Amino acid sequence: MIWCCRIYSGTSVSGSNGLELTVNNINKSGHIKIVSINMGIDFESYIRDSEPDKREKALAWKTAIGLQAVDGLRASDYLKDTAVKHIEGDISMDEVKRLINGYYLSKTMRTSDDDETEEADKVSTNIVKILNEQSFAFSVTGFTSIHRRLFESIFKFAGKIRDYDITKKEWILRGDTVLYVNAEDLRRAIEYDLEQEKAFSYKGLPMDDIVAHITKFVSGIWQIHPFGEGNTRTTAVFTIKYLKSIGFDLNNDLFAEHSWYFRNALVRANYRNVRKGIELDMSFLILFFRNLIMGEHNELRNRYMVINPPTEWIEGQNPTSTRQAPDKFNRSTKFNSSIGRTAIINQRDA
Repeated sequence: MIWCCRIYSGTSVSGSNGLELTVNNINKSGHIKIVSINMGIDFESYIRDSEPDKREKALAWKTAIGLQAVDGLRASDYLKDTAVKHIEGDISMDEVKRLINGYYLSKTMRTSDDDETEEADKVSTNIVKILNEQSFAFSVTGFTSIHRRLFESIFKFAGKIRDYDITKKEWILRGDTVLYVNAEDLRRAIEYDLEQEKAFSYKGLPMDDIVAHITKFVSGIWQIHPFGEGNTRTTAVFTIKYLKSIGFDLNNDLFAEHSWYFRNALVRANYRNVRKGIELDMSFLILFFRNLIMGEHNELRNRYMVINPPTEWIEGQNPTSTRQAPDKFNRSTKFNSSIGRTAIINQRDA
């Protein structure tokens, strides 16, 4: 298997462009220097000092761009510049979408970088549009609709429930996979989880129990993994919309800054291997949701979730899970699909 990582500019390099490394540039332990991601927009100033409309837009863009780290993607500088124009009120969301589509249509030569930034840019734009809407459907149709709207023009199967079984080799599981729901039971599984949640009453529960229940619900929805790709981003957007629809005022910075932790915590919450002495562990995901809902400041570290980590791995970072392929519309004339995803390294998620 070939791992590929992208390390963004650190203390010795300025700017937002990345440095490409392959496994041949990393020592045998997989150890690499941890650096931080620079989103390229001063979101905090908008969130802290702006009027409500700009604040809400900035929060949505920060969340949308940050969620791309789940699949090792980064947004382009063009998207960031366009996002600022939207936050400032100079252009509408429809104009943002038109500009992003035009930007990639105008490219005569394409590389693998273009394929990855195009996905990140278009999905980020779609996330912002959905997060800014007041409507929400808590149903199978609503859930699949979010996937369709996020990944239209990116994945051939956008919004379609998979008809094949999947596995994904996970770094934190040392190459093992979570057992996802088999294809023939996917729709029934989603319907069951949503029906159970609809029937559940939070009335009178202490906040600790509320957070524990929400954690279990989100973990169960994610474990179904009804789509070929894009499950975690779809689950995150669905979760944000659902929790807001039932009255929660969320700290979306968690999804922006710890999206990769969110995914790894979902993996650990759904992985059991009795032979290796490993049971389902919801504790990491509960910490995430306690921070998200209750405003706590629990430490969120990816390396704490690795199964029996070698000593040298504890101080390093490693790539994302494997992908199901082929799954995207063919745009690039140069992209080598054997390379797969990149992994974004974020010091805050180390």
